[in-house]
Amino acid sequence: MDRNFAILELKYGNIYGGYPNFFAIAEVALLVFEPHSKKIFIESFINKTDIDYVSVWSKTDELGHTIERVREVVNMRTGRRRPFLEDFKLDERALRYNFKKLRPTQGRVKKFLLNTFRKYGVRTLITFDGRRDVFLCERTGVNFSRMKIIDLQKELNRETDYLFSLNKLAKIINFRIDGSYLRSNNLEYWLHPIAAKQLRPMSAPYDAARLLMVHNEYREHHDDFLMKAALLLNKLQAAKATEQSSHSEDEQE
Repeated sequence: MDRNFAILELKYGNIYGGYPNFFAIAEVALLVFEPHSKKIFIESFINKTDIDYVSVWSKTDELGHTIERVREVVNMRTGRRRPFLEDFKLDERALRYNFKKLRPTQGRVKKFLLNTFRKYGVRTLITFDGRRDVFLCERTGVNFSRMKIIDLQKELNRETDYLFSLNKLAKIINFRIDGSYLRSNNLEYWLHPIAAKQLRPMSAPYDAARLLMVHNEYREHHDDFLMKAALLLNKLQAAKATEQSSHSEDEQE
């Protein structure tokens, strides 16, 4: 891939106490990579509306395997987190008020995306399980018809017949941030310190950075990537077999 491409990552969730099929955008990150110069640019949009939404994230073990799905309530404006209560419900009046507060977000997200695409001449987007990300962006009025969209999770699934999570892939490539450097098994990229400050765990820019390194390891060091992916799968299968054996012994006792 010789031209600029962008990694698209969103953070979104249901309004706390609202409808389960309505998602509000909390954060958008576009990480732009210039293959010829190895330069990385990170542009992000953070929704500062005073809305509580439900954030879902995965607790993982040392192999990147999900051991628990955690739901938390996060306020978009303050970032404050608090426990999720299953039976909490907003009344219709409060829900309508939240929808009204959220309405201007669509125009802001659209402007952010279009300006960033134009600024960097982006024609190719990389996503990861990105169908809903793209849909939510389209709902703001962005037209992707002239954009090439590559879903890396689907591509990897076709080749390996395994549905990798981004957490597992980050383990495969040994992703890490060292100061202003992004590093993996075979790659190293310098980031401007201001851009590096955006890479907080569980943020959209952080996931975009992980996805960039996974994408480039897969493209540029394909055989090494697949070998290390196979090693991780072997470890996961061995761990699963050990766990099943332990459970059967407990049942016998």
